[in-house]
Amino acid sequence: MARKERGNPALKALIKERGIKDLQGIHDFVKELTGSLIEEILDGELENELGYSKWDYRNKATENSRNGYSEKTLKSSQGEITVEIPRDRNGEFEPQLIKKYDTDVSEIEDKILFLYSQGISTRDIQKTINEIYGFEIDDTKVSRITDKILPVLHEWQERPLESVYAFVLFDALHVKIRENGSVVKKAVYIALGTDVDGYRDVLGIWVDATEGAKYWLNVFNGLKARGVEDILIASIDGLKGFVEAIEVAFPRTEVQHCIIHQIRSSTRYVNYKDLRPISADLKLIYQAPTEKDALVHLEEFENKWKSKYPQSVKSWRVCWDELSTMFKYPPLIRKLMYTTNAIENFNRQIRKVTKTKGALVSEDAAMKIFYLTAMKVMETWKAPLPGWGEILGNLRIFFEDRVREKN
Repeated sequence: MARKERGNPALKALIKERGIKDLQGIHDFVKELTGSLIEEILDGELENELGYSKWDYRNKATENSRNGYSEKTLKSSQGEITVEIPRDRNGEFEPQLIKKYDTDVSEIEDKILFLYSQGISTRDIQKTINEIYGFEIDDTKVSRITDKILPVLHEWQERPLESVYAFVLFDALHVKIRENGSVVKKAVYIALGTDVDGYRDVLGIWVDATEGAKYWLNVFNGLKARGVEDILIASIDGLKGFVEAIEVAFPRTEVQHCIIHQIRSSTRYVNYKDLRPISADLKLIYQAPTEKDALVHLEEFENKWKSKYPQSVKSWRVCWDELSTMFKYPPLIRKLMYTTNAIENFNRQIRKVTKTKGALVSEDAAMKIFYLTAMKVMETWKAPLPGWGEILGNLRIFFEDRVREKN
């Protein structure tokens, strides 16, 4: 089987176009990207200084205007970088990121984006930059700088995907967002896919207040438009309307209800004294070698606890079709199906940067944080999942022609 080519298709095309073939070429390319980021930030500073966007003369309320660029060579962690510094006609613009006589930017590269990715507010970034570097940068300017992420984020959300995914984990968490002068709770929906080479990727992040079959069908149609033709197994957390929608969009996909979420849900209102024995009884169900054995243990669980916790027992019966899918498969595949540890770890990273906030200032602000978090997490996903060769062998047996070789 051919080794998967990783990375963004557009980036790969650009590297090919530039003829990058060695480490030095990569260093030069990174320097160029760093220079572009610095230029974007400086353009944002001048835009903030003048009070109007480029070409937006209707909102111009100053006699001053843009006046081209001057070239400057800077020292950075990547080596020397040549950048174009924007000028104003009146000569009043004093860049704060790179002052007139500064030539070393190695300490401030990516600092603002890093702070923002940690969930630090624009006001706190303003204060931090002032304390560390000794210059003022107002929160409006910070917002404009971080807004430079949005076009990249939108491109990432629409990037082409693989045609087949072995596993896709779908989950949701809730955050508070300010909207029209009030604070509303919205769901953040995340899809984490594992392709047929065993590599993981965040396929998409969506923020919405609604959920249901219509909503999920829109998500699936979006994935299909980006090139996804088939999903072998989808793991979910009891998402409303999900099963109905995926049966329309990907009718051959196996759906597995996450066992960990099911346990949490069914033990939420269990008395603390009963928690340990109930958990032990549930373990007998989901770790049973076959579905037949699992049903025997489920009946024992029902007879033992139904009178005291009827809703806990009922939830297993109601969801059994999706909970029992895993029993068709061997332990290696089963483990990947019934737990959503990977997406839980991803969610944990998001909660780390949102837990100290009362509410995020906007949906765009939320998406910027989620995107930066995704980029940071995905940096650690450089290798296929452990034991993928054996897992793929099993998938080929169970799904036959649906697991295709890559060219």
